[in-house]
This record gives sequence, C-alpha cells and structure tokens, in this order.
Amino acid sequence: MPDRLMLLDTASLYFRAFHGLPDTLRRSDGTPVNAVRGLLDMIARLVADFRPNHLVACWDDDWRPQWRVNLIPSYKAHRVAQARPNEPDLEIVPAQLEQQLPMIRTVLGAAGIAVVGAPGFEADDVAGTYASHAEMPVDVVTGDRDLFQLCDDERQVRVLYTARGMKNLEVMTELSVVEKYRVLPRQYADFATLRGDASDGLPGVAGIGEKTAASLLLRYGTVERLLEAAAAPASPVAAPVRARLAAAAGYLKAAPAVVRLARDVPLPGLEDAGAALKPLPADRLRELERLAGEWNLGGSAGRLIAALSRLEQ
Repeated sequence: MPDRLMLLDTASLYFRAFHGLPDTLRRSDGTPVNAVRGLLDMIARLVADFRPNHLVACWDDDWRPQWRVNLIPSYKAHRVAQARPNEPDLEIVPAQLEQQLPMIRTVLGAAGIAVVGAPGFEADDVAGTYASHAEMPVDVVTGDRDLFQLCDDERQVRVLYTARGMKNLEVMTELSVVEKYRVLPRQYADFATLRGDASDGLPGVAGIGEKTAASLLLRYGTVERLLEAAAAPASPVAAPVRARLAAAAGYLKAAPAVVRLARDVPLPGLEDAGAALKPLPADRLRELERLAGEWNLGGSAGRLIAALSRLEQ
C-alpha cells in the first residue's frame, strides 16, 4: 500500500461529534461520551475509506495564539469567555465537551494514534507544517476553509472538507479551490483577508465580497501588490475600491499574516511522533477494550480497531 498521511483538525471533528450525537450517551458516572464516540467513528470511517498509513491528530495547544491577537485583536474574540483579572482568555467550550477532552486524548493514545500540538500554535499550523514538508500524499480533514490554502495538486495534498457531514465529504484539490473561489490555494489567505471571515473574527474590507476579492487577486496576485497598485494614481484600481482599501489599511497590513498557516512549526518528525498506523499490539488492544467497556464507548472503539486491522490487508 503506498504511503499516505492523514492530518486531522481534531477540534473541528470533536466539536462536530459533540453536536451530532445526543449527550444522553454517558459512562456509568454520568460523564458524557458522545464526542468520544463520535470522533472514534469518524476516524474509523476515514481510515477505512482513505486508507492512510500515517495519521496525526493535530491538537490546539493554543487555540488563540497571542502573536495573532497582537496583529488582529478581534481574532476569535467572539469565542472568548472572559476569565478573572490577570488570567488568560478561555475558549467557550461547552462543559460537557470539556469533560471529554482528556478522555479523547487517552483513547487516541490507547489506539496508537499520534496527537501532536505545539506551544503558541493552533492545530491548523501543525497541519500546515506537516502537509508542507511531507514526502507522501496528504489528506487534511477539517471543517475550516482556511486549510484550503494547503491544496497542492502537484504534491498531492488535498483537503477532506466536512462541512456537509462525514457522509458527504467534499474532496478539495487545487483545481476545485480555483473552480469554487476563482483563486489559487496560495492566494486563499489574501482572499479570506479581503472577504473577511466572521468565524475567526476577521472583519474583511467593507464593501469587498467574494467576487470582488477574487477579481482583484486575479489581476494583482496578492494583497501587497493590490495595495501598491491602489497607491499609484495611474493604476486602473477603481476609485471606490481605493477608498475601501485605504480605510482598511491597518487591517490589511496585519491580517494576511494572521490568516496564513504557519508552515515551519518545530514538530517531531512523523516517525518520532508515532504517526505510522499499525494493527494494535495485544497490550494496547486490551487497554482500548477496557476503556470501551468502562467508558461505555459502544461499538465505536471496535469499529476503529477493525479499521486499523485491515490496513495491512
């Protein structure tokens, strides 16, 4: 079987699992397990359907890095639950999901699935770094459009986009990004900067939507070159667009660096991270089966075990 790396935007998946399954699924002490069950089923399905032999669950060690907030203070600000004075901002996560995050990490560890994060960086940056340096085809699984900037047909990097559900995954390639948005993946960060993204607290440039953003990038290539053209009196940039860009000058100077994925985060290599997928050895199999019984994981753990066992067939 040829090598293939799968990178999970783990938070995107466990949020989807949490909201997709009833919170009546609980272990004996009353702790909900719907996100744990749902995530394991998602991974089992992805492994069975796409047959990666390397897999990394990319983790948010820092969901709202300070360096991004310093550039754009509104970055993810709407997702913040204000903490007490002198304490860091806390992400709004339902308490019933928060309880399950340590369980998720424990179960993934028992299943032999690498979980990798990095201080000061988001899971997106972990995925961006591994995808940019991988020497094999890569599938990135996410519900976040920002990761479309990784699509690269020559290097066989694609995004499995979950917005329509796991049964209706949209396989995004470099070609499909161009067809859908009329920009190249490498222009996607500038496109999102101009258009804005409410889910990340990015206001965009008032009066510039997707079509205008795409047409400007088609002509000028990057936000930087667009701003240079807008500053030149003889350029063909329309007066209303010049005015809108001028009004957003500070935002446009900072935002592209916020939206662009970091691609050189210090991370362990795939081998050191334990990313190679293998059928479970007896001790891990017993541990996972024990957790499945004690935590009422139903058939979810079994389906993951079965998917892993078929990888060598």
